[in-house]
Amino acid sequence: MHKAERELPSVNAEAMRMVLTLNRATSMVVYDLESSVHRPRGWTWPGFRVLFALWLAGPMEAKTTAEISGMSRAALSALLNTLERDGLLSRERATHDRRALQLSLTDEGYGAILGVFRAHNRRESAWAEALEPEERRELVRLLNKLMAGSTDAQAKFRN
Repeated sequence: MHKAERELPSVNAEAMRMVLTLNRATSMVVYDLESSVHRPRGWTWPGFRVLFALWLAGPMEAKTTAEISGMSRAALSALLNTLERDGLLSRERATHDRRALQLSLTDEGYGAILGVFRAHNRRESAWAEALEPEERRELVRLLNKLMAGSTDAQAKFRN
């Protein structure tokens, strides 16, 4: 921070600190979830995100799954081979557009995501315990405000 301020006097140090802190916190939480919950079960963080999206939203097109899970279509395509091989999801051609892929959880995938999410949520709860209930609500409110402001900032998103 000090070097940036010294060498680039016009830098917005407060904005830099906010984004760096947000990035560090996100990286810590994701690493913890992946290493303590997902990898021991043979899953990856992206694999969990895809299966979680399908569990919450139900069957959907691959392009929608990519958007919801924050992945590129190419990354999703490679991941689908593994998830299908492991019997966790199925791919079929969409009835409304034969070019589109429809993804859905298999019965095995449904049972697996329920079990994994229970463990995942226990880790989420452990992280949340660092804050009082009102602080958690305020953090969520502020993060939602930050995301809503992304339009004004002309932020780019994966699509």
